[in-house]
Amino acid sequence: MIEFKNVYKIYHMGDSEVRAIDGISFTIDKGEFVAIVGQSGSGKSTCMNIIGALDLPSEGEYLLTGLNITRYDEDQLAQIRNRTLGFIFQQYNLIPKLNVYENVELPLIYANVPEKERYEKVIRALERVGLANRMRHYQHELSGGQQQRVSIARALVNDPSVILADEPTGALDSKTGIEVLELLKQLNNEGNTIVLITHDNSIAHQAKRMIQIHDGKVVSDTLN
Repeated sequence: MIEFKNVYKIYHMGDSEVRAIDGISFTIDKGEFVAIVGQSGSGKSTCMNIIGALDLPSEGEYLLTGLNITRYDEDQLAQIRNRTLGFIFQQYNLIPKLNVYENVELPLIYANVPEKERYEKVIRALERVGLANRMRHYQHELSGGQQQRVSIARALVNDPSVILADEPTGALDSKTGIEVLELLKQLNNEGNTIVLITHDNSIAHQAKRMIQIHDGKVVSDTLN
C-alpha cells in the first residue's frame, strides 16, 4: 500500500544542508493501522507530507498502491490526493459557510461524481461517524468532537485507499480524543488502512504498529 525506498528530503538554506528525512525505508500494508511518531523537528511531518502527496522526495522512491509517484507533476498529485487519500487534520479544516453535508460532499464535487451518487456516499459516510442527523448544521453549531467526526466523514467519502490522520486529537479534550481514536480503530477493523501522525507516544500506542522517527531516521518499528 505504502512503500518508502531509501527516501531523503533535503533542504538547502544558504550553505547549509538540512536532511529532514535521511534515508528512510518502510512498508505499510493494506489494512494496517500505523502510527508515525516523533517530536517536533524529527521528520514525521515531512513523512506525512510525502505520504499525502503534498511533497516529493529529494531522493529515493515513494510507491502508493503500487504506483511510483516520485516524479508525478502537480496535477497528477492532486488526482492522487483526491482519489486515493483521505485527510483528517488537527484543526478539522472545515469550511464555515458550508453545512456538514456540503463539507463532506466537497471531495466528490472535485472528483466529478454525479449528484445522486454524491448524496448516497455522503449519507453513508455521515452514518458511519454517527452524524447523519446533523447534516444541515454548520460548524459553529457543533462541538469539537463533532467537527472532527465531520472531518473523518469527509476523509471517508471517496472510499480512499489510505486515511492519513495528522494529530487528529490535538485540538480535543482527553475524553473526546479517546472517542475519536476509538472511531479510527473501528474504521481500521472495517478494513481501512490508517496512518496516524503524532508526537504523543500514548496516542501512538493506540495504533497496532508504531514507527518512531528521530533526526530524520527510523529508530524503531514495533507492533503494539
